[in-house]
Amino acid sequence: MHAAVVVFPGSNCDRDVATALERATGRPPTLVWHGDADLPPTDLIVLPGGFSYGDYLRVGAMAAHSPILRAVKTRARAGVPVLGICNGFQILCEAGLLPGALMRNRDLRFVCRTVALRVESDATPYTAGYAKGQTIRIPVAHHDGNYFADPGTLAALESEGRVAFRYVAANGDADTSYNPNGSCADIAGIADPTGRILGLMPHPERAVDPAHGGTDGAPFFRGLVGALS
Repeated sequence: MHAAVVVFPGSNCDRDVATALERATGRPPTLVWHGDADLPPTDLIVLPGGFSYGDYLRVGAMAAHSPILRAVKTRARAGVPVLGICNGFQILCEAGLLPGALMRNRDLRFVCRTVALRVESDATPYTAGYAKGQTIRIPVAHHDGNYFADPGTLAALESEGRVAFRYVAANGDADTSYNPNGSCADIAGIADPTGRILGLMPHPERAVDPAHGGTDGAPFFRGLVGALS
């Protein structure tokens, strides 16, 4: 499996996710500059975390109009899986590839810590490495992770099983007090109707090595590679 990681000015997790993918695939992904007009042949496109364009205007808004996003949209329509992590999730929403928007955190503060997530769906390639209902611990690091969507969109996400990850208590119980940013319905990650486009705020690439303090992110990449290979 070969992946492409898009690099924007202000990306700071592009190398992290590239390393995690190389661990899982045995092959380094291609790093693609945001100003390029096309993508190489690839089985997966990743929009990494960071602060694309310094988060001017709205987070992800300028990146959503980068030349490379035209190619990303074309490949997505052709069925190529697209993963957006943190800033990448924000870009996917700004580009219209996922519904809703990411707003300022509820407490208007940057949050950087490890949180508990419950795997809500096993119907996407991104959750193939986990069991439905499993609780995992993954770091977050964001100022604008408060997921918002209108009631109709939220109802559709729930009824169609498109909520992939949800913030929960350490024991896996639903508890809004453990939501680090105030996102609607404690949503941490969602998929498109095909399950091939996923956006999530937590950083699985920061939990793939024991030196990170936890390895719950490693099955994310192993399962993804297995599902796409």
